[in-house]
Amino acid sequence: MDYKYIEQLLERYWNCETTLEEEQILRTFFSQKDVPASLAKYRGLFCYEQAETAADTLGDDFDARMEALVGEPGMLRARTITFRQRLMPLFKAAAMVAIFLTLGNAAQVAFTDGDKPQTGVADYRQAEEGPSVAMGDSAKVDTLQHVPATANILK
Repeated sequence: MDYKYIEQLLERYWNCETTLEEEQILRTFFSQKDVPASLAKYRGLFCYEQAETAADTLGDDFDARMEALVGEPGMLRARTITFRQRLMPLFKAAAMVAIFLTLGNAAQVAFTDGDKPQTGVADYRQAEEGPSVAMGDSAKVDTLQHVPATANILK
């Protein structure tokens, strides 16, 4: 018997030029019991799909066996997660950062203001009545003008 057509289909199959109908012809040919010895090496390739689909089907009791393994009877459903629930960890992290920054600033203020004695309103009024900033600056300028000439040479 001449198997030229099958050999041509195989050649086209290896070049990826076959149609779905031609591949079905090859599957049907190789699923026969009488395949020539020269083409028998290709039989496993085309019969594999049919043998595997029959062997890999799930039984009717598959769901019951899985529920018994898990230990939770009933229908298991996927949870839907809202956009707000997805961002909740980000909100928590931002709140923690805000708390740490607030506590850090409060501690810094407590440590820096702790050096100065606080007596209340009297200190505030005394600061208002004390020497002005302008007078303090002019005093510094005056002292710089009275520096001896030898000090300017060393600079």
